[in-house]
Amino acid sequence: MNSNESDPITWLRNNQDKLVSFIQDIVRIPSVSGKEEEVQKAIFKKLSELNLEPKYVYPDIEELRKSDAFFETTSFTKYGYKDRPNVAGILKGTGDGRSICLNGHVDVVSPEPIEHWTYDPWGGEKVDDFIYGRGAGDMKAGVASIIFALQALKETNTKLKGDVFIETTIDEEDGGIGGCLYMRLTQPKTDAAIIPEPGGNAIGVASAGVMYFRVIVTGIPAHAATAHFGVNAIVKMVPIIEALKSLNIKRQKEITYKYAEADPTMKGKATTINIGVIKAGDWPSTVPALSILECRIGFPPGETREMVINQIEETIKNVSNRDPWLKDNPPKIEWFGWKASPHEQNPEHPFVRLLKKNTKQIAGIDPTYYGGTAGLDVRFFVHYGTPAVTFGPFAEKIHSIDERVSISSTLKTTEIILSTIMDWCEVEKKNK
Repeated sequence: MNSNESDPITWLRNNQDKLVSFIQDIVRIPSVSGKEEEVQKAIFKKLSELNLEPKYVYPDIEELRKSDAFFETTSFTKYGYKDRPNVAGILKGTGDGRSICLNGHVDVVSPEPIEHWTYDPWGGEKVDDFIYGRGAGDMKAGVASIIFALQALKETNTKLKGDVFIETTIDEEDGGIGGCLYMRLTQPKTDAAIIPEPGGNAIGVASAGVMYFRVIVTGIPAHAATAHFGVNAIVKMVPIIEALKSLNIKRQKEITYKYAEADPTMKGKATTINIGVIKAGDWPSTVPALSILECRIGFPPGETREMVINQIEETIKNVSNRDPWLKDNPPKIEWFGWKASPHEQNPEHPFVRLLKKNTKQIAGIDPTYYGGTAGLDVRFFVHYGTPAVTFGPFAEKIHSIDERVSISSTLKTTEIILSTIMDWCEVEKKNK
C-alpha cells in the first residue's frame, strides 16, 4: 500500500483504471438470465482475492414456494436453478456498528438482434466516457462499483464497526425470485441496503407492482370459403384489445405518482398496460379458432395486486357480455409469471438522508427521488423490513441496442457509495 493511498477515497481515485478494466471483464462474460454461472465464477474469484469470504448460494425451490412473493420466472421454467448460484461475501466489522448490504444482479437480457449493434454486445469496448455492451449499464458497472468500494477499504486496511455484506444475484430480469428473494429468505438481515441500478445518481425510493396476464379466446374453425360457418377468434379478441387500450388511457388519467413523474417524460405514465404478445391462426385459408393475448400491467404504490386483478377481469367481463359469442363462451384469463407488489421507501429515513447528503457533497447535485414504474429487486429488502434504495451510474439504452454506461458517473457513484458505507457503518478509529 502506498503511503499516499491510506485513505479509501484517495485509493479509489488513484485506481480508476482497475475499476474500468473490471467492468469490461465482466461485460465480456455473457450472462443472459438462466446462464449466469460463468460471470458468478469470475466474481467469486474477485471476492476471494479480496478475502471477503465468498460463498455460492443456490436457490432451493421448495423453500421459495413457501413465500407469498414466489412465482415461477421465465428463466426458472426454462433452466431451473441448477448451476445458477448467487454469490455472497462479507467484510466483517469490529462490532457495535450498523450493517449494510450491497446487492447487484448479474443477469442481463438478450442482446438480440445483434446485427443492429454498432459495438460488440459482449465486447466491453471503451469509447470516450462510455463502456458499451449488454449489461454494461444494467447493471455490471453497478456490480463493479460495490466490489471496488470494498476493495478500497481492504487495500487501505480501513476497519469498520459494522458488517458489510455483498451479494451478486441471478434472475432479476425475470423477477428476482431465485436471486434477491431467496437471499432475503436465507441471509442475515441488515440495517440498510443499496442496489446500484443505473439512475444517474438519482435515488430510487419506489418500484412498481408488475403482473402478467393472458387472455384466451376460442372460436370455431372453418374453411375461409365458408367462413360464415365459423367464429373468428382473432376478430373476437379485437374488442377485448380495444377495452384494454381504453382502460389504459383511463388509468393513466386517474393514477398519478410523484416519484414516477419526477422524470418529466413520465408525466401521465405512472401506470401502463402493455399489449405484448398475440398468437392466433395457422393458415390464411382457415378461420382461426384460438387467439391468445399476453399483457403486462405495471402499477405504482397505492394499488394492490388484488385491486388490479379485479379491474382487469371486470373490464374483460364487461366487454365480453356485450358480444353474444363471448358472453356464451367467456374468455379465459390467466395470471402468470411476474406478480410483484409495489414498494415505497420513506425518503426521510436516516440512511436515505445520509446518501442524499453524500451525493450533494461529492457529486455537487441535489439528487431527485424517483421510482414506481419498474419492478425491482429492492422491493424484497423493503418488504422484509430493511430500508433500501437503488443508486447507480448514468447509463443509456439499457435493454436496447448499443447499451452503454458512463465511466465518470460510475466512478462518482463508487465514491458516493464508499463514503456512505464509511459513514453508516462507522470507521473504527486507529490507535495512535
